[in-house]
Amino acid sequence: MEAKQELKILLLISAVFAAVFFLPIESARFMTAMDATLDLAKWYAREHVILCLLPAFFIAGVISVFVSQASVLRYFGANAKKWLAYSVAAFSGTILAVCSCTILPLFSSIHKRGAGLGPAIAFLYSGPAINILAIILTARILGLEMGIARTIGAVAFSIIIGVAMSLIYRKEEKPNAKSR
Repeated sequence: MEAKQELKILLLISAVFAAVFFLPIESARFMTAMDATLDLAKWYAREHVILCLLPAFFIAGVISVFVSQASVLRYFGANAKKWLAYSVAAFSGTILAVCSCTILPLFSSIHKRGAGLGPAIAFLYSGPAINILAIILTARILGLEMGIARTIGAVAFSIIIGVAMSLIYRKEEKPNAKSR
């Protein structure tokens, strides 16, 4: 290795050492913050990963095993009617109570099964925004008008974003559409 690279490594090791050496572990405020951080990480692992992410991976697996590629292509594929593909994708999230990170395995699953990028992105965007629980909660807390506005806005923006992404990446999608 050259001297510059060695110096970077030495500085990195020194910085980590200094950070650990000067940790204010005797401070009650610091220890409370560390305790809260670890408590939050524990909660996240228990609640979010086990109750949200694992079921999403199972649902994605079920989609890839039990949903035929032909049905995905019929509704979301390159030869599907665009209005149907985007409508089904934008409204599919209504039946799924998922958050923004648990929709990713589902998006990946339908995209790998042959869905076009535009409809898959519309599904990715609208899923967390229009799930029935989010709509009811929004309408209950912020009023019926906001619940309706959220639904209409999420569907409209998911379609706009899906169309924009399919236009931006149309060159990359053409080889994929031909191979399906």
